[in-house]
Amino acid sequence: MPVLFGVLWPLQRLNTGLLAAGRVIAVTLLALMVCFILGQVFFRYVLNDAPRWTEEAARFGMLWMTGLMAPVAYRQGGFVAIDMVERALPRIAAGILTLVLLSLSLWVLCIMWDRGLNNHVVSLSGRGTMPSMRLPLDWFGGESIKFKNQWMFASLFVGVTLLILVNIELILRQIITLLGGAARLTPLGDQTVMAE
Repeated sequence: MPVLFGVLWPLQRLNTGLLAAGRVIAVTLLALMVCFILGQVFFRYVLNDAPRWTEEAARFGMLWMTGLMAPVAYRQGGFVAIDMVERALPRIAAGILTLVLLSLSLWVLCIMWDRGLNNHVVSLSGRGTMPSMRLPLDWFGGESIKFKNQWMFASLFVGVTLLILVNIELILRQIITLLGGAARLTPLGDQTVMAE
């Protein structure tokens, strides 16, 4: 069991740091997304002409917000779960079932990781650009650069990468729990999320 803790603790610290940074970025993106949407509504209905880039910027923010917050929710048990079978089983059988389900989730996440990278980020569609969103480098004497689709599609790849790291952490925690080391595990995140 010391080997499992030796792997778990650095991974747990890494996940805690990455997910904390991701949460800050996601909250910032959410605030920007709301501003872009409100600005679009204002310009469309008051001035009868909304900037085209606001819709793309809101979509960009939404995808990145989802990619960064899904691992946080997964780690804290915030996803919807049907746990009738788990509750009906004895503790050991329920723990083994949870371990099997986490392993299946890891397999699916690895397939999604490959699809996120090869079908979106480095594919032909990823090499395209967004129609109206640009980095305004011309404000600083440079040339404006169109946003690349890769920058938007990378949210899937980054989100699934973080989900894989969280999933591995949850698998290690479940193995430690099955081996009787649950008392030595530190609680994850906001326990009120899991209690509801």
